[in-house]
Amino acid sequence: MTIPMICIAILGALCFVLGLNVSAARTKAKLGSGCPSDPKDPLHKAIRAHANTAEYAPVLMILIYIASQAQMASWVLWTMVVATACRLLFVAGILLPRSMSRPNPMRFIGALGTYITGVMLAVAVFIQGLG
Repeated sequence: MTIPMICIAILGALCFVLGLNVSAARTKAKLGSGCPSDPKDPLHKAIRAHANTAEYAPVLMILIYIASQAQMASWVLWTMVVATACRLLFVAGILLPRSMSRPNPMRFIGALGTYITGVMLAVAVFIQGLG
């Protein structure tokens, strides 16, 4: 299996695992819909982790896949790995702290890394399209 496909698999699995986590948290909270507003609430944190992943992971997966279809520079490959790691770090930054009410380094680095690597992958695909 190639590194891009491993990154895509990790991002896809992350989305489904986090979805399952939301379902489990809903069952435990006995809440079929809606979201508590308390940033300490496990269901609130589960929903935010899943929603954010559902926003960014699919775009990253598509960019990774397209970039992997041509000969790529090593920086593109490393960008794929860092993008995937940043998504995992971001999720950890939501789920592990007691509360989401305060910023934390994992969430900050994960978010910033996602933005930077996402733009880099978009540029790589753009360059590939020119080429």
